[in-house]
Amino acid sequence: MDGADSGSFTHSVTRIATVSIALGIAVMIVSFSILQGFREQIQDKIFSFGAHLQLSRYDTNNSLEVAPISEPELRRQLARYPQVASVQPFARKTAIIKTADEVLGVVLKGVSEKHGPSSMRQNMVAGKFITFADSAASNDIIISRKIADKLRLAVDSSAVFYFIQQPPRIRKFRVAGIYQTGLDEFDEVYVLGDLRQIQELNAWPDSLVGGLEVRLRDFKRLNPTFDQFYEQLPYEVRIEKITDQYAQLFDWLQLLNRNVIIFLILIIFVATFNMVATIFIMILERTKMIGILKAVGATDNQIRGMFFFRGLSITFKGLVIGNLFALGVCWLQYHFRIIPLDPENYYMDRVPVAWDPFVILLLNVATLSAAVLSVLIPTYMIARIKPMVAIRFD
Repeated sequence: MDGADSGSFTHSVTRIATVSIALGIAVMIVSFSILQGFREQIQDKIFSFGAHLQLSRYDTNNSLEVAPISEPELRRQLARYPQVASVQPFARKTAIIKTADEVLGVVLKGVSEKHGPSSMRQNMVAGKFITFADSAASNDIIISRKIADKLRLAVDSSAVFYFIQQPPRIRKFRVAGIYQTGLDEFDEVYVLGDLRQIQELNAWPDSLVGGLEVRLRDFKRLNPTFDQFYEQLPYEVRIEKITDQYAQLFDWLQLLNRNVIIFLILIIFVATFNMVATIFIMILERTKMIGILKAVGATDNQIRGMFFFRGLSITFKGLVIGNLFALGVCWLQYHFRIIPLDPENYYMDRVPVAWDPFVILLLNVATLSAAVLSVLIPTYMIARIKPMVAIRFD
């Protein structure tokens, strides 16, 4: 009866340890996948409005409207850098939109698809993107959901833009589509239009633009590339990093990283503590068996190895179950978008998921390493167990 109870209790403790490790690795994988997905989604929204680097003509004017710069000349200089993935011209111009009931100040950002499709397409929620004509400037514009709601505009509506310049200009545009990023820095300010409209309003030739948006092949190379551009490009070219333009957003993402790391350390600690407790209980319940093994000639290392591999078996079982569960949850969310979010509060309409095999492997290795160390600690109790005392132990 005692043996049956002892076996039943040991089995229960082993199951608790397995579940603890499985839940720990599952929570870590899901947390990192969601965090990485959230960070990538926010960064993609920011990059769609400014890429990684913005190059414009340096002047003392702090306005969004900057002095023009020669696009062909600057492109030739950027062609020397292999880390540059794409270059998009842009220009900005402030305007006032007037409808029958409302008036709103906005920034018209001119874009072009001459050198590839705009990354803003990913933010479209209604209508379609600007239809660029071969010769004349397109009258299509893309407005945000917030601006559309404020001005009561819909797809195919007309909007009159007033440009404050000498002489003042008026343009009538057609709302081709509506975008939504969830970031007020963009949604409350920007309207997208054809770059050639701004060139015509400013009387610029086709070769002049407001600046170039440079997307790098690897965002992690942002700071070294910025330093290289700063040293080698002409002095009249002003270079701005996206992380400086929207420092608050990137600082917030960095803060999220720190919080998640602290959270993960706590999870690993709890899983490790449970494993230590499990091996301690297994040793205490088998003290009599350990005494008998020592009496017949078994060494401490041999007995320690038995408990070590038993603990390793529990750890591997927990890791397999936890990985299968976590990857299954992530797969369901990635493909079926089961868990929605409020875009007003979370900047997106669903819980995002990103797949990073290296991070998943790193989490498994970290958990396995912590578990191995936690298994070794209690096994050193075995050396202190005396055979005669252990055999009498009940």
